[in-house]
Order: sequence, then C-alpha cells, then structure tokens
Amino acid sequence: MSQALQAKLLEIFSQLSPGDQATVAAFSEFLLERSGHGTGAAAALLRDAPDIEIPAPLDIARPGEERVVAAVKRLSATYPMLDKARMLGVTSDLVTQHILQGREAAGVIDDLEQAFRDEYQRLSDGD
Repeated sequence: MSQALQAKLLEIFSQLSPGDQATVAAFSEFLLERSGHGTGAAAALLRDAPDIEIPAPLDIARPGEERVVAAVKRLSATYPMLDKARMLGVTSDLVTQHILQGREAAGVIDDLEQAFRDEYQRLSDGD
C-alpha cells in the first residue's frame, strides 16, 4: 500500500469517534479473516482495550427565550464529545419541523435536548 494511502487512512481514522474506530478495526479484521489471512489481532485489541472515559456534558443553562438554532448551538457546546455528523440528521429534522411546519420552538427545543441526552447516553454506554 502506498504511503499516501496509508496517510489518508490514518487521517480519516484519527477523526472518527472511539466507537467508530473500534468498528473500523473489527470490520478490517473481518475482511482479513474472510480472505484467509486474519490473525484475530483486531478482536484481541478491542477485547483488551481499556474503557474510554466519556467526559460529562458542560453545564450550559437553557435561557428563558431561546430560538431553535441557538438551542442547537448551545447543545453542541454542551455536548462537545458527540459526533456532529451523527447529530445532524435528528437536529435538521427538528429544525425543519419548526421552520417549515411551524412547530412551536419550546417543543422542538425539548426534543433537541432529549436527542442530545439520548446520544450522550448511547456514547456513555458504549453502543
């Protein structure tokens, strides 16, 4: 494999969350095993890896009168450990409900807060 490809793969890998890195390692091992060249090394690394401590969310209070977009920014700052790309789907759906469908801001913000809490819990549980 060329050094350029190795560098690109390492660059991408380093930007993934720890859970996604584990998934890439496991999938790579699966492909290697399927080709008949696997050693089970990735599975052993994942099994023996120390647990990663997930930092607690920051304490950023919800203001009394908050706009939906400001709430997304606040929650992104509150949960900096969450994968922004993973949160994009749910946040864009909720923002769309507010902007295009006229859903009340307070309810949308409540749902945004719940989505961020749920994703943080999933990350903390190692799912």
